Amino acid sequence: MDRDSRANRYYRNAVERHWDPGEIELEEDVDNLLAYVDAADEFTRADWERTLNGIAKFGAGEDAVTEDLAPLATVLDDLDEQLFLTTQLYEEAKHADFFDRYWREVLWTVEDELGWDRSNPRADKWFNDPYVELFDRNRAAQYRLLEDDTPENRAKAYCHYHLTVEGILAQTGYYGMQTSYGGEFDALPHLPGLVKGFSKIRSDEGRHVGFGMNQLKKLIADGVDPSLIQETVDELVPLVQGITEDERFQPDDESEQMGLENGRLAAYALEKHTDRMQQITDAAADIPAVDELVQLEDD
Repeated sequence: MDRDSRANRYYRNAVERHWDPGEIELEEDVDNLLAYVDAADEFTRADWERTLNGIAKFGAGEDAVTEDLAPLATVLDDLDEQLFLTTQLYEEAKHADFFDRYWREVLWTVEDELGWDRSNPRADKWFNDPYVELFDRNRAAQYRLLEDDTPENRAKAYCHYHLTVEGILAQTGYYGMQTSYGGEFDALPHLPGLVKGFSKIRSDEGRHVGFGMNQLKKLIADGVDPSLIQETVDELVPLVQGITEDERFQPDDESEQMGLENGRLAAYALEKHTDRMQQITDAAADIPAVDELVQLEDD
């Protein structure tokens, strides 16, 4: 092992920041959701599905990336990079575990109390066409490595997974959900268990994104054209926008809309994208240190 390598430091950071999704308290979320429904003048199944929509997208996304990361771990030949990828695979599994547990112990409990049929977290209605296409493209980019492991294809794999799915889509979504259900909006239920889960996952993914950024910077130093990275992400950004701007579960009356506006989330996503592309493609720019990058995501 190279204890001074950035990959090894990412690995050690993951070990030191271990958390258990089964230890997050969820009882208050059940109570607050039931109180929220009870206090509403009129609460319909459509209102309920607006809350479920975001959680369903996150849960299915974590399932997908857990399944699709293995090819990258297979082709890496650097020990410290392999060490880090083992922690990332484990963490993606924990994220999937958390959302499965939240659906079973919180959302289904609320539906049982209300006398409603239990909702399906993998129902097709939660996932619009841009969502399906983005994750299909990510899967294809990862599995291409098993057939044609070139520096360019590795760069594309990091662009799809670490830079776009985790670095833009997931981080933007977690920011929005943490803000919406963290107590900032009186018109929304405060869900401390969900917010704590988001905080832990967001911290993990800040580390994942940093690793991917560092790998891309190394690939550029070894001869990969920076324009390949820019072009790959630029092709994927419209899909991210199509996901974050999915209006199917928004209230028809604009005066009833709650939480973060699409414009605020879009601006956050653009800021993340711009900063990271500059850090990767600018030879003079440095990827933030491990603790610094993770703390940025924590904030």
